[in-house]
Amino acid sequence: MRVLLSIKPEFVKKIISGEKKVEFRRKIFKRNVRIIVVYASSPCKSVIGEFVIEDIIKSDLPRLWEITKHEAGIDEKFFWQYFAGQDYGYAIKIKDFLLYKKKLDIEKHFGLKPPQSYVYIL
Repeated sequence: MRVLLSIKPEFVKKIISGEKKVEFRRKIFKRNVRIIVVYASSPCKSVIGEFVIEDIIKSDLPRLWEITKHEAGIDEKFFWQYFAGQDYGYAIKIKDFLLYKKKLDIEKHFGLKPPQSYVYIL
């Protein structure tokens, strides 16, 4: 199973460069997902690549930060702002990122509108 996941362009750049090796989420998929197709949100508004999920870590926030801080691609302040009001969070470990040769239009190629967070795809 695959999902199309919206990620801000600033974080997409860090994923591509290898600086960001985990993607944080407040909520996670209910189905067994193996591949994440990356939609870079506004202003890029394109599907730019995909990666394999190496692992999904669910943990209380202090522990989640401790085990991911060296590959987070964000600072601790941003981490706590993102997870404000949450007791735990998820870190999706990124493996084998593939940057597409051409950016894809989400509506034209997938028949979808940009998702707020993610959408399952075939």
